[in-house]
Amino acid sequence: MAKLFLGFIKMPRESHSKSVRSSERRRFLQQATFGLGSIAITTPFRSLLAAAPDHRSSVGFGKLRPVTDSTTGLELLQLPEGFRYSTFGWTGDPMDDGNLTPGSHDGMAVIAETSPGRLVLCRNHELNGNGRSIAGDKLSFDANAPGGCTNLVFDSEEGRLIKSWCSLSGTANNCAGGPTPWGTWLSCEETVLGPSDDYDGDRLNFQNQHGWIFEVPAEGIARPVPLKEMGRFVHEAVAIDPATGIVYETEDRQTAGFYRFTPNTPGKLIDGGKLQMMKLPKRKDVRSGVQVDQVFDVQWVDIDNPLQAHSPGEQDALGVFRQGKEKGGVTFARLEGCWAGRDGIYLVSTNGGDAGVGQIWEYSPSKEQLRLLFESPSPQVLEKPDNLTVSPRGGLVLCEDGDQLPQRLHGLTPDGSLFPFAANNIVLHGEKNGIQGDFRDQEWAGATFSPDGKWLFVNIQTPGVTFAITGPWADELI
Repeated sequence: MAKLFLGFIKMPRESHSKSVRSSERRRFLQQATFGLGSIAITTPFRSLLAAAPDHRSSVGFGKLRPVTDSTTGLELLQLPEGFRYSTFGWTGDPMDDGNLTPGSHDGMAVIAETSPGRLVLCRNHELNGNGRSIAGDKLSFDANAPGGCTNLVFDSEEGRLIKSWCSLSGTANNCAGGPTPWGTWLSCEETVLGPSDDYDGDRLNFQNQHGWIFEVPAEGIARPVPLKEMGRFVHEAVAIDPATGIVYETEDRQTAGFYRFTPNTPGKLIDGGKLQMMKLPKRKDVRSGVQVDQVFDVQWVDIDNPLQAHSPGEQDALGVFRQGKEKGGVTFARLEGCWAGRDGIYLVSTNGGDAGVGQIWEYSPSKEQLRLLFESPSPQVLEKPDNLTVSPRGGLVLCEDGDQLPQRLHGLTPDGSLFPFAANNIVLHGEKNGIQGDFRDQEWAGATFSPDGKWLFVNIQTPGVTFAITGPWADELI
């Protein structure tokens, strides 16, 4: 997955769906502290035309250089002057519940603050194939599925990890997801595999069908109940509009749809609801040939059977997508990152655009409009962005997942200027948990800010490590 930073659009607040009573709306806004409060939009988002190299070099925090990790003493990242970081939650680290930290760190968010300065992060582990669940059979959805989530408590005043444990067990390919306004995490399975299916030449011994979304609490362990009416497809990320409780979902396929789930009870997804796919009356495919700043009116079409994983007679993982497409749904190219801002939902098309290396879209629920904010003209500018988040200062953080060496985090400022913020510098010779190798080409994932904006938390998926970065953030940047 790839990560970079972008800016937002400030729009007048318009009236939202009357389906949520005013008291419920106020409750959602009050509870949005961790899911959305850290991504407030404060500055208008200028037209994000591809910046010329001389312009890009004039913005940002300055030249990147190797910086020493305060935890290991190794130079694992390149950062601008004045920034520092620590690492925690490495693959193989013992956790407080007696389990070892699993690998393949992916989507993540700060979901709660249990006491002043004590932040709870929930982190996905994108593991698939035959194996054993992280926590054995204890509250496991599928004892033979190796994916799931770990929760981490970070002391933001002391800058250190306090506690970690397995919070979701027995799932598969937990890629991304998203925080909720009520202080939980939605973990998404990026697969529709099930018992006896083939995975890389192996016959799976899964006990259950996969392809679901699960809700994970800030404390304790999730009771792994799949939220089936949210759909069974190759999920990537979700974002929730706090004014309505509607959940927006991305799909990581070369032909992908963008979905919304309207819950029967806002804030209580287990009660079910209606799944729909985005339709653009004037455009059926936006994978290429779209101009930056081009705006489309939006409609939604119903998905009649959200549990249909495949097209009839096929094993294509496109059962939900095909239903929407038959009713006029729009096609995107690999929708991955998704995050909610105060006035819009932001989503990443990892392979979108004329160059096939990335688009950033903004959807306005209040206006029912979709707008192309940014399109990368080349891999050198930005290659295949994946996860994204937004800082309290208004800029977006995008995670890069391409073929660049090293892989980069970029910032896109509120005025539309793109710049590199960090680079992966991980080369290990057994110094940490016996891990060895050059990992500089491995993807960034799970970027998320602390509510006060002081700390940026982010993962490198392989070898599996979480970073806490802090420094002289600037309002005009990120």
